Amino acid sequence: MIYITIPVHNEESTIGVLLWKIRNVMGEFGRDYELLVLDDASTDGTREVLKRYRRSLPLRIFQSEERLGYSRALERLIREAVERASYPKRDAIVTLQGDFSEHPDHLVTLVKTLEGGADVVAGSLVRIEDGAPFRVRFARWAAPWILGDSLKQCPVSDPFSGLRIYRVIVLRKAIRDLGDAALIQWPGWAGNVALLDLAVHHARRVEEVEFGLRYDIRTRRSRFRTFRTLRQLSRLRGRVDWTPEEDVA
Repeated sequence: MIYITIPVHNEESTIGVLLWKIRNVMGEFGRDYELLVLDDASTDGTREVLKRYRRSLPLRIFQSEERLGYSRALERLIREAVERASYPKRDAIVTLQGDFSEHPDHLVTLVKTLEGGADVVAGSLVRIEDGAPFRVRFARWAAPWILGDSLKQCPVSDPFSGLRIYRVIVLRKAIRDLGDAALIQWPGWAGNVALLDLAVHHARRVEEVEFGLRYDIRTRRSRFRTFRTLRQLSRLRGRVDWTPEEDVA
């Protein structure tokens, strides 16, 4: 089973299109999947849009009345998928944004790479399509410099993107080792980096696939905050080591 986790907040204009595209992609691909979507205190019509798709998709909707933010919402979905997985060494968890900047077409490549023997497959951004905010482009340029030597042993070229697939056993072991601590303790890009670091400790093999970010479909303004993101990354510097444990998945 492939669990596709999507936190959403005020995405009424894109979430329906995204879900339907996932349905088409996964239907043609022929893999069992389930969509786990958390509506993170949306104030627009996101909740109503999601309800319309429950009968036509393998969709489970979770609701938070208080704003969690991307990292906390994603953690809740990951923990739900880990609990639901019957075959943790075979089942997988995909992390995907709800604004359609990450295209569902990449799901096939992610899954095939995992099926080829990888335990973690990270999306590696190779291009940003026209329309991307300058602050995103600037942060992409500055982020590696901010983390500096902390990236020397990183097994992928792009630890900032959240588009990934994890074998369930990898995240289950990470959660076990953390005990009562949060799985994703940092927001935004810093959270993506830290989650990858935790997963690497339990992965035999980590690979990456190339993708591009799209800005031609989503209609809302970007919520990305450049200097907040870079400040969070600076606090993460020196806290990751990318060292696999001896007892890996």
